[in-house]
Amino acid sequence: MNKSAALIPMLFLVSSLATAESAMFRGDPQHTGVYEGAGVAKLTGVKWSFHTNGAVISSPAVVGGAVYFGSTDHNLCAVDAASGKLEWKFKTQSRVTSSPAVANGMIYFESYDGNLYALDATSGKEKWRFRTGGERRYAGKHLHGFQPATETMPDIFDVYLSSPAVVAGTVYFGSGDGNVYALEAQGGKLFATGDVVHASPAVSDGMVFVGSWDSYFYALDASTGKQKWRFKTGDDPEIHNQVGIQSSAAVSDGMVDFGCRDSN
Repeated sequence: MNKSAALIPMLFLVSSLATAESAMFRGDPQHTGVYEGAGVAKLTGVKWSFHTNGAVISSPAVVGGAVYFGSTDHNLCAVDAASGKLEWKFKTQSRVTSSPAVANGMIYFESYDGNLYALDATSGKEKWRFRTGGERRYAGKHLHGFQPATETMPDIFDVYLSSPAVVAGTVYFGSGDGNVYALEAQGGKLFATGDVVHASPAVSDGMVFVGSWDSYFYALDASTGKQKWRFKTGDDPEIHNQVGIQSSAAVSDGMVDFGCRDSN
């Protein structure tokens, strides 16, 4: 592995996010990518770097002077935002490519071992975990034109896991078992799609918006999990099987935007 893949420069993130009390993928449950605080006016080089034993695919969350991120070395790490010194790390049984959500002193993230973990943000101690039906990559025939065309194979570009969104004490996330989950004190399955869900759900105005590898985009009631509507994206089964929704939605001004592998 290229060592540079496991180095994570943090200068620009620290400046804009360190004062936040909560953080999650793309900044908020709507995934608007809008952050409080001023950005860095001029980048002058890497302030520090932290080396893991795997690739850092997870996006960092910066809260209370700490940087939280996952690595394919199976760990969720907490690093001091000012110095880059390791504060603690928590080891799972597989790679962590989910971006953590931090809220109310807790960290929530998924691992390829099939668990969603809830950790104490200060100590890194596990508070609880929720076992899904298990993780897997999206699989199909003739993906990207690979031969043999009749063989079902996992998609090598399905590298991310769904990143949790935390709203009003509820944690929303998708899973490779095809379900979208909403976890509270008791936990529970929210909604079943037709295939792997590795997109990160966006939550806005009592609705959950998420795409699935089954090529449908879903709008769900955030309280009950009932489907409000769904949108069918395009198909490309004949050429390179470019189907399904890998990207995560963003919600703003009454509109929901997302990308699809049908090139739209």
